[in-house]
Amino acid sequence: MVEYQRSNNDKIIESQDPTLVYADADQTTITSRNILNGEAKTPYEIFVIKRPSNAYFKLTQINAKQQIATIDSNAINKQQLELTKETKKILGYTCFKAKTTVNSNSIEIWYTTELNVKGGPTDLGQDLGFVLEVIRNGNSKITASKIEQLKSLPKTLALPASLQYVDDLTYKDVLWKSRFVQVPVFDKEKISFSDDSKSDSILRFANGTVIVKKVKFPKIGAGQTVFVQLTEQSKGDAYDRTGSVFIIPQDQDLSFLDGMQKGMDTLPLYDNGNGKKYQGVIRTSNYTPILELMRFFTPFGVSQFNYLKLKGKTWQDSVMYRQDISELAGALSDQEVYIGAFIGNYDKNGHEVSLEITVHPGFDKKQSFKKLLPIFNSTNVMEMGGQEYGTMFDNEQGLSVTFELKEDAANVQLRYTTTGHGGWGNGDEFVPKTNSLYLNGAPLFSYTPWRNDCGSYRLSNPASGNFSNGLSSSDLSRSNWCPGTVTYPIFIDIGTLKAGKHTIRVQIPQGASEGTSFSSWNVAGVLLYD
Repeated sequence: MVEYQRSNNDKIIESQDPTLVYADADQTTITSRNILNGEAKTPYEIFVIKRPSNAYFKLTQINAKQQIATIDSNAINKQQLELTKETKKILGYTCFKAKTTVNSNSIEIWYTTELNVKGGPTDLGQDLGFVLEVIRNGNSKITASKIEQLKSLPKTLALPASLQYVDDLTYKDVLWKSRFVQVPVFDKEKISFSDDSKSDSILRFANGTVIVKKVKFPKIGAGQTVFVQLTEQSKGDAYDRTGSVFIIPQDQDLSFLDGMQKGMDTLPLYDNGNGKKYQGVIRTSNYTPILELMRFFTPFGVSQFNYLKLKGKTWQDSVMYRQDISELAGALSDQEVYIGAFIGNYDKNGHEVSLEITVHPGFDKKQSFKKLLPIFNSTNVMEMGGQEYGTMFDNEQGLSVTFELKEDAANVQLRYTTTGHGGWGNGDEFVPKTNSLYLNGAPLFSYTPWRNDCGSYRLSNPASGNFSNGLSSSDLSRSNWCPGTVTYPIFIDIGTLKAGKHTIRVQIPQGASEGTSFSSWNVAGVLLYD
């Protein structure tokens, strides 16, 4: 038996679970001390090499009841190793050096032939002798720290008589997914505009352009990482559309769901004096606006319009949007919440989406959840249900909301997401506009949101219009978004806020309308604090 320790830059990694390798003429088993003592947390892997064929068995204990395994007959025999004449002593044994490269990582393998059996802490060099040290990129090491001669191998090292064997790709997929929690929300659900749209297990609103589902989330531990992931394909709509994934808070007397079910005018109305009424966009004493998890934009017709061929271009089959939303974990942990997805379109076949939220083990277990206070959201996800566009920035007041903190708040940040719309030459989609934010009348933050990397996503936009100047519509820079991408929030540091009422105002020099063409801004603000 050989025990190994890991080190980085010659410093032993603390609180590690040492690798243990047991070997005889017939078999090499790679395990760990915690696994052997029954103390390892699932999922964990055990590796077995059968001699002399070098068949490489990988076994994962998924949980207390499930095991999965695969066999690779070539993993060891196909290794291409460069043998050198360099030698050194490890635990008194003369070791020779072999070299190889794995995924651009330089690997040194130090092995001895003096133990008369073959083995090692990884699959690398298993047929050379007994590997006593593996060094990756000169600084990450797995080094033998103890060697014991045993009379017999522990019986627990024998491969179980009955195992579920799968192909290597399936094995890797099952193992990978067992390491985190998947919370499925939507599976290939249509978001389209149709008078025939009806609710079933999925609630559908605004002629089917908004879908909503109630989802139960597990308890999310301190420091864990949360991701939202949505996959989209066009099923008929060729245009770039605004999309949003959001939660409908249920913490007050009124919720956005009331407006969806009873009519948007039942929600609090925001009036900035321009003659229009904006439904459900700001926080009030009895209403909380939607909490946006992710803002995304569909490309021009991905999948459905892939038949529009261009030489030298192979269109993507779908677009995947993925975003870290760990700062919003407190709105999900151990709760049952309404989660919605919206794509603004007037096409009867529209789009198809799949949505899941995943929870991953974290690194900083001292990190605690932020408290959340959704303040405003002018994204009119009920656009096809009568909700007014975010055109309130056509006068100086813009969007102003007064909210109340029940207690003093420390380390306050405003999670701010903004995108400009107005899809003609002089529209705000194509004209940079400064966003200015004020807190209690004083300037808080100012910047000009803009994306000039849209051409990077050309292969997701088969139906994008091509212009005489050699550009495509999907190439053009826009006000903080591109067809086929996520728009990420920015985090504006505020510091400390005392308990009581505060006012945040967003001012944007919104462009004037031209005929029936108008500009609008989708802005969302959430207060995060300790």
